[in-house]
Amino acid sequence: MSFAVHANLWKYDPGFLLAAEQKGFDLLELRGVDPRLASLDTLSGEEIPLHFLFRNHGYAIQVVFLYERSGNYLWHGPLRLKADMDRSFAPFKLLDYGRHAGAYDRPELVLTVLDGIDVRIPRNVSRFLSEQQHARFLECRYRDARNFLQLYPDDSSPDAVDFRRNVKSLLHLAARVLAHLDIPFWLSSGTCLGWFRQCSVISYSRDVDIGIFIVEFRSDIVAAFRDAGLSLKHKFGKVEDSLELSFLSDNVKLDIFFFYEDGDIMWNGGTQAKSGRKFKYVFPRFSLCWAELLELKVRVPCETLDYVTANYGVTWGVPVRSWDWKLSPSNVQENGVWPPAEWVELIQVY
Repeated sequence: MSFAVHANLWKYDPGFLLAAEQKGFDLLELRGVDPRLASLDTLSGEEIPLHFLFRNHGYAIQVVFLYERSGNYLWHGPLRLKADMDRSFAPFKLLDYGRHAGAYDRPELVLTVLDGIDVRIPRNVSRFLSEQQHARFLECRYRDARNFLQLYPDDSSPDAVDFRRNVKSLLHLAARVLAHLDIPFWLSSGTCLGWFRQCSVISYSRDVDIGIFIVEFRSDIVAAFRDAGLSLKHKFGKVEDSLELSFLSDNVKLDIFFFYEDGDIMWNGGTQAKSGRKFKYVFPRFSLCWAELLELKVRVPCETLDYVTANYGVTWGVPVRSWDWKLSPSNVQENGVWPPAEWVELIQVY
């Protein structure tokens, strides 16, 4: 049986643990480093409780601590046993939470009664259980990011600062629009690289890149972004092949790449407007995890290293300021030419 506790409401009371012991419960307490205190400036060493496991007569009760994160979501840490811990204490493979860290939207809770005990449960249980299936969370790699920024210091010019501020605003806006449409997205291309490599955005990239599976496409997506104040810059391709949308806000471009599944690969398309040439960017299959960027809970490919390496090659850790989207990516392939008779429909530039 598993319970969740809002960590900010928890007070460590030795009397509680003593009472549990007197009732015949054994306790296994798992702690971990507090990620909320980690940043590019500080690597926290402070530990916090992550999971309590109570055992009595062969039954186990799991208590998961949920912490509030700056992106206005709830997070729990992974259940990791230390070398000296009893691995037979509980059936760990059967526990609902803890194999990975997880992130959740704040659920609305309602009071109910379970076996004569007052407990709170999510008002929308089915939604919460659905979230649980896809809750895996990846922490930013602050230590590696600090090492990177020591070699390649971040641009602190006024233009770079403005760009990062505009990117944050645009990314939050895109997340709201797509959440309203119930369309999941993830960080892609340079925006994904920035999160993975330096826990931030690449200030010289000049755009925001996100991916969406083509099966999630909705015909009202363009109207939704326009209603939110963005202007459509271009629309390339079609739903059946190489669809790509680009919007503009405060001189920052939002590129939306639609991904197609094909056997053991996934790919997105690209189009050169002046020639009609088509390109294809091939990735190994990936799943989606949650992460945080610019105080926003966002998805990233769980297999981030494979994803980034496919796009940028094994030298992804070295900044490249001169980038040709038709030649530079490691995974780009020529993919034919759009028929000239279809250019009016398939190559729209505004």
